[in-house]
Amino acid sequence: MSLDPTPDDLLARLAGLHPKLIDLSLDRLRRLLARLDNPEARLPPVVHVAGTNGKGSTCAFVRAMAEAAGLRVHVFTSPHLVRFNERIRIAGRLVADDALGAALSEVEAANDGAPITVFEVITAAALLLFARAPAELCVLEVGLGGRGDATNVIATPRVAAITSVSLDHQEFLGETIGEIAAEKAGIIKPGGLVVTGAQRAEAMAAITAAAARQGARLLARDRDWTIEPGRFEDARGVLAVPRLGLSGAHQWDNAGIALAALRAAMPGLAEAALTDGAARVTWPARMQRLRGALAGLLPAGAELWLDGGHNEGGAAAIAEMLAGWGDKPIDLVVGMKQTKDETAFLARVLPRADAAFAVAEPGQHLAMPVDAIVAASGGRAVPGPDIRGALRRIAASGRVGRVLICGSLHLAGEALKLDGSLPA
Repeated sequence: MSLDPTPDDLLARLAGLHPKLIDLSLDRLRRLLARLDNPEARLPPVVHVAGTNGKGSTCAFVRAMAEAAGLRVHVFTSPHLVRFNERIRIAGRLVADDALGAALSEVEAANDGAPITVFEVITAAALLLFARAPAELCVLEVGLGGRGDATNVIATPRVAAITSVSLDHQEFLGETIGEIAAEKAGIIKPGGLVVTGAQRAEAMAAITAAAARQGARLLARDRDWTIEPGRFEDARGVLAVPRLGLSGAHQWDNAGIALAALRAAMPGLAEAALTDGAARVTWPARMQRLRGALAGLLPAGAELWLDGGHNEGGAAAIAEMLAGWGDKPIDLVVGMKQTKDETAFLARVLPRADAAFAVAEPGQHLAMPVDAIVAASGGRAVPGPDIRGALRRIAASGRVGRVLICGSLHLAGEALKLDGSLPA
């Protein structure tokens, strides 16, 4: 059988091996990994990150801080924004097409046609690549939930980190914050170390109970560590943190989780490296300023921003950011995924905006129809109907302020393509 020429083609073929896109179970992947000589058992120390919002940003902070300290870091995140290769970073570099294709082909051969989900295949390929390349740290972002997520095949990680928990993916994880937090706390392993940031009381109770059952050491914000703009403190003392490379007040929580995790698990890292990494970190589509082709559609003096926030917690973070933008007019360009709660999202962000435009891009995965977004806004939003159309309408209005494209990571990926601001 001849191989398909690209990783995308190979993934499309593998997608037919399981009737469900998401099936939270570890047995299929464990069987496959055993055939691959268990690469998950041959990884460098792991930081395993779960949560509803802030997972990717926390992974980015951990990576930036560790790399500033001179460590080689593997990183597995999802989803990608523009190119699939963004998901797998081997010792600091995005995986090359040939290496990715070879790993996927090896995984496909080992699987031998057995039922398997695409995310399980991707996870197996990432673990195989990581096990074969030298590094001092491996950062794994949970895809969905925690307990049954494919990344949870690893043994006890050096640190299990749990970011902010809010309502999302209720059809898989449970209807309440407590149920969802319990699923995410499934990454906590016996005798491990757990770090969590700011949480609602119900989520914190579930995480605390899970840590107690596993005999794990829990480091919780405002109990075992604290952070505020410019200052972090834990049992080791005070650390000055002059600035963060990511915008938004919510990023201090994510940075604090990364700092607490690395200071507890790898105490030999230099403090200067940690603060340097916090200042230099980048992570696309998280309150990212765009300066390319899309920004060029706006008048001089206007700012164009992009954020992939798409659920209740993401909307709250966006609303907090917008609250600090009162010095200029604010326009929102909103596009969402069909499976998300558009009414709850819009209720958070619309009160902070002067105008809103509903959009959908042709290449946007499962894009919610423009008229559905308009209806959910109570008529407050008007059709864009796409990103460029919305920006031209904003430019024609004469407003010179800040424009935020938001509502979906899939929309964010399309915006990055249009702007020419591709992740590296």
